[in-house]
Amino acid sequence: LRRDRGRGRGGRFRPRGGLCAMAFPRVRPAADETAFSECLLKRNQDLSPTPAEQSSILSLVTKINNIIDNLIVARGNFEVRIEQVCQVGSYKKGTMTTGHNVADLVVILKILPTWKAAAALGNKVVDTLLTQDPTDVLSMLTNETGFEISSTSADATVKILITTVPCNLRKLHPELHLDIKDLRRSLAAVRHAHWFEKNASQSTVKVLIRLLKDLRLRFPGFEPLTPWILDLLGHYAVMNNPLRQPLSLNVAYRRCLQMLAAGLFLPDSVGLIDPCERGHFSVHTVMTLEQQDMVCLTAQTLLRVLSRGGYRKILGSERKHTHTHTHTATSSYNYK
Repeated sequence: LRRDRGRGRGGRFRPRGGLCAMAFPRVRPAADETAFSECLLKRNQDLSPTPAEQSSILSLVTKINNIIDNLIVARGNFEVRIEQVCQVGSYKKGTMTTGHNVADLVVILKILPTWKAAAALGNKVVDTLLTQDPTDVLSMLTNETGFEISSTSADATVKILITTVPCNLRKLHPELHLDIKDLRRSLAAVRHAHWFEKNASQSTVKVLIRLLKDLRLRFPGFEPLTPWILDLLGHYAVMNNPLRQPLSLNVAYRRCLQMLAAGLFLPDSVGLIDPCERGHFSVHTVMTLEQQDMVCLTAQTLLRVLSRGGYRKILGSERKHTHTHTHTATSSYNYK
């Protein structure tokens, strides 16, 4: 017997990208899921940023982006030399959720990324913003990845992730420069944004990712799933099928739970290969074995609920569905 056929003999779960309707035709018509689809769209509408949030974050991002672009072209006596600035994260990808009005920018420096350079760039940006609009109330806080600028009047925040050109990563000193792991994560965020723009700009993918983010926040078992894992999972569920055409939202949402419940992110699974890294790197290997198991059993529980028509409980549309009930439902299941 072939060892990769099934998991009973130590085989590996290999997602083939396929719905198997042609090989296994239905013996009865598919159930009407109009109500489920409408509930998914309604939930996405509730999760989407309001027009006021979109306007405020767009304004702040545009101002900061323009200031940094001007420093690249004509920095004058400013000592921090910048290679480029890139928009990344959920703001760039169009998957932001309401109540979290935060955008991310990655600034790639030509020089070594010292703490002093990061603080100097932050102060320079804030000073320029106040020059443009003295009435605005701004705050700038440095952190381990760079700094963030918040506008109290606009209720918006822009996180600036500092990194450097790849050739400088070999010259870092741990006491003088930002941590190399954070610098590499920031560079990876740029690659993720470029890949998403090229491959996952379909509207159904973005809606599904927003719903998966909400699922992760409300069910503790899904907490180990990183934003990048959710991006790849949403894209795979919608676009990876024999016809290479986007599936409907209700089918893709159910498919996500089915794949996770079947062991897509268990230790012996190939899982989803990171398209932005060299070699065959499975994205779920960043999770511990316990976390991989928790993701699987949580999906199995939710899939049972969904199969019995409990989609309103999963989506949080019922008032009785609380965080405590969710945790109990997923943690009390005896996984074997």
